[in-house]
Amino acid sequence: MLAMGPQTRYAAAMQFPGETPVPTPADTTGAGAPRTFHVKSFGCQMNVYDGERMAELMAADGLAPTDDAHAADLVVLNTCHIREKATEKVYSDIGRLRKVAGEQGRVPMIAVAGCVAQAEGEEIVRRAKVDVVVGPQAYHNLPALVAKAAADGAAALDTDMPALSKFGALPARRRVGPTAFLTVQEGCDKFCTYCVVPYTRGAEISRPFAAIVDEAKALVDAGAREITLLGQNVNAWAQDGQDLGGLIRTLDRIPNLARIRYTTSHPNDMTQGLIDAHRDVESLMPFLHLPVQAGNDRVLKAMNRSHDRDSYLRLIDRIRAARPDIALSGDFIVGFPGESESEFEDTLSLIDAVGYAQAFSFKYSPRPGTPAATMGDDIAAEVMDERLQRLQARINRDQHGFNAASVGRVCQVLVERRGKLPGQMLGKSPWLQSVHLMADAAIGDLVDVELVAAGPNSLSGSVRLRQAA
Repeated sequence: MLAMGPQTRYAAAMQFPGETPVPTPADTTGAGAPRTFHVKSFGCQMNVYDGERMAELMAADGLAPTDDAHAADLVVLNTCHIREKATEKVYSDIGRLRKVAGEQGRVPMIAVAGCVAQAEGEEIVRRAKVDVVVGPQAYHNLPALVAKAAADGAAALDTDMPALSKFGALPARRRVGPTAFLTVQEGCDKFCTYCVVPYTRGAEISRPFAAIVDEAKALVDAGAREITLLGQNVNAWAQDGQDLGGLIRTLDRIPNLARIRYTTSHPNDMTQGLIDAHRDVESLMPFLHLPVQAGNDRVLKAMNRSHDRDSYLRLIDRIRAARPDIALSGDFIVGFPGESESEFEDTLSLIDAVGYAQAFSFKYSPRPGTPAATMGDDIAAEVMDERLQRLQARINRDQHGFNAASVGRVCQVLVERRGKLPGQMLGKSPWLQSVHLMADAAIGDLVDVELVAAGPNSLSGSVRLRQAA
């Protein structure tokens, strides 16, 4: 799965054909049609990307964005199905929106998009009486669905998962911040027993090479200095014998693209070509999110992970040999069905062996329709809680240690936004650490910084003045 703050099936290994032209925008100017919109995205980076693209679609169709969901004529809830009770949280959000709107004497249109929309489909229409339901492979049809719902006074639904690319139907990227997401791969063929991604996002499919390069150039032209390549298994991207490492080498040649990142990776798809790119490509940042999920081989097998403990650790050794300063991140699930105390301790010892710069950790939650949901042998909630606290303490220790070891380093920080204090700016180090500094710098600048103090979640930096030539 993609990290969280990075899921009708395609035929396996299908590729996107050539991307289609942008269609004529739907007419949403009729009676009852919305004039303002708000998109609220939950979950992983791919949902953030999808939410941005939906916002661009609605803006291209003439609607005005608003930051206030309670003032919008149309609210799009871009949902995630990874976490427990995800569906119930969607219904709760819908209820809150309607309650506030009723107090204001308003009746906004509500659209449910994303993975919950794909999984629940007509049930959302039946239960919540929303106006639009659209899946993650069909959101390019959102303006037309909104127009249809407004004109007919009835719900419009599209949860098809076509083999044709949706990306060619999206508007051009015109203005972005200094960092931008770019989806290059979607779907998953791994079928981990706890995960819904193969059922809500479809099988692994790679976008065409030329389309990715064109979108990356457009993002840079629109202001991006850093691009993060996205995919449910981003390192499964492949085209014409070329792996993700080859794509990164091509993107590295785009003028003014200073930084490249990618997420989320699967250990099974970590090719030597991609590892070599970490050694050779200066713009590829020294950070890798490589989920392992558990440190015990029996649990990994029950999860249907394609690696074991030893193969994962050997892979980490190969990556560090190519890029010794790389910062590693991971995902962990505690309390998987049948996990014993000694098996959990194997996960703790793997954390000790790797030394993660950061990681995401979750209690196991059964997802309807997945094999793990019917395994039985559930772990008591209080046991999961206690294990999660121990695991997070270990991760926090290593994250703080990594940050502390960074003090004294001189690196470039990409300024992303203003801080809370006058003159304070916030940005990211090459190792994806948050850095705050007092600087006379513009958003989007790369500034030379000495890291001078470390906290558990961020660092302080001091700007290094360049010597005059």
